Amino acid sequence: MSLTQLSAFEVAHKVRTGEVKAAEFAQAALEQIRAVDGVSGSLNPGELDPIEESKVHAFIQVTQDKAIEQAEKVDQKIANGDEPGLLAGVPLSVKDIFCVEGTRTTAASKIIANFVPPYTATAVQRLVDAGAIVLGKVNLDEFTFGSSNESSAFQPSTSNPWNTEYVPGGSSGGSAASVAAQEVALSLGTDTGGSIRQPAAFCGVVGLKPSYGRVSRLGLIAFASSLDCPGPLSRNVRDSALMLQVMAGNDPKDSTSSTLPVDDYLGALEQDVKGLRIGLSPDYEAVYYPDLESGELHSEPIQKGVREAVLRAAETLAKAGAEIVENVPMPNTRYGIPAYFVISRVEAASNLHRFDGVKYGYRTPEAVEDLNELYRRSRAEGFGLEPKLRILMGMYVSAAEHASSYYQKALKVRSMIRSDFEHAFDPQGAYRLDALLTSTTATTAFKRKAVYGNSVLMQYSDQMTVASNHAGVPALTMPGGLDENGLPIGIQLIGNDFREEMILRIGNAYEQLTADDAWRKVRPQVLQGEVRA
Repeated sequence: MSLTQLSAFEVAHKVRTGEVKAAEFAQAALEQIRAVDGVSGSLNPGELDPIEESKVHAFIQVTQDKAIEQAEKVDQKIANGDEPGLLAGVPLSVKDIFCVEGTRTTAASKIIANFVPPYTATAVQRLVDAGAIVLGKVNLDEFTFGSSNESSAFQPSTSNPWNTEYVPGGSSGGSAASVAAQEVALSLGTDTGGSIRQPAAFCGVVGLKPSYGRVSRLGLIAFASSLDCPGPLSRNVRDSALMLQVMAGNDPKDSTSSTLPVDDYLGALEQDVKGLRIGLSPDYEAVYYPDLESGELHSEPIQKGVREAVLRAAETLAKAGAEIVENVPMPNTRYGIPAYFVISRVEAASNLHRFDGVKYGYRTPEAVEDLNELYRRSRAEGFGLEPKLRILMGMYVSAAEHASSYYQKALKVRSMIRSDFEHAFDPQGAYRLDALLTSTTATTAFKRKAVYGNSVLMQYSDQMTVASNHAGVPALTMPGGLDENGLPIGIQLIGNDFREEMILRIGNAYEQLTADDAWRKVRPQVLQGEVRA
């Protein structure tokens, strides 16, 4: 087995015991990146030949020198007999939406393509302090606005390692792809409406959206401040638990971070699922979307193979002693995307106002007559299409004459979605769930350029994930099989407030129960030496 195939847990163990040096893992990761990733994302990519097109392109930049330096520090700690940290020597990629001191941080946008922050995001710093080795910054949809990774200003955009004709999902597509392609063992992503879980499902890896406030947002370039959640992506549930154990906890510099104690996530994995109540909801079996002319809601059943994977998982957990509770009503889930359309865009418009070409980032090279023209030109030239659309919509729906019709109603819908989860998890209620089991996405990955450009269709790929962002509850996605085209299927566990240990426990049990399933032996295409299916 090559070093890049090892889990984060195994890497840290080998480094801590002195069996393998952290520097060796860093070099192995760099070699894997050179082998499968191809050219890094660029504002001026030029033409790509067919071989280059078939690469993963997860990274915007590879920070080789810093990675080697960090690895050597870990090895020195071990040589001195010092504690190297829980993630000693573990290769890590960071979504390029997190600030890292002295490292260019772009948000995949031209408008801050030259930004070098003077500080490091709390989540990243805690991972580095625990011994993780940052290999570089990975691609995303511009300012995290998208579900396919294609809206990045840094091209080529990331491809799905399972089949490079398909998207990796978004916005944390670079994170998911870098883990699936064994370039790193762990990646740090963000989830605003499903942006960790959807790409994790598309790329066949594990992704966790923690409870809102469980992980500090300090140093995260904000999209929608009331929804954004940093979280881990990994190749198994134990590694996500390990990564969360390091990142979780109060940050005095982030007023939205929770002061609740951090649970023992790794210890929870030792427990089984006997006696746990796991729910299934018919409201997660279809995508609901409005008719643009009549306003009526229509529904489209989720992909057959995806639904079958959820039912297989329920059967597997039932055989292990869990109690499956059927027909749990979650009636307001269907309104999650429309509410998200409004709330996220109001907050995005507010957060994007800071990028004006004055103090940092892109400034128009054209001569201007006054400050207003500087703002207009810099923002027009620096922002891509998706940020412009979200700014315009956010300003429209939050304007005084429209706020009561759109924004205030969206906030009420969010409260209704929250109440659905409170009812389902109420220990004195009718359902008393420990977790809700659903699909992560309505379909498996779609082909590149198949949906890009249609903001509405793109957004509805997050139908199954967005409700937990509205409610602020934790949710875990993990591989649940492969579809008829050999593409990964993701299944999702949603938990109660700050009960990450519960969904990690169930997810780990499911992994162990299905460890010998044939689909788990199939490897992503880029790891088979192939370039096309």
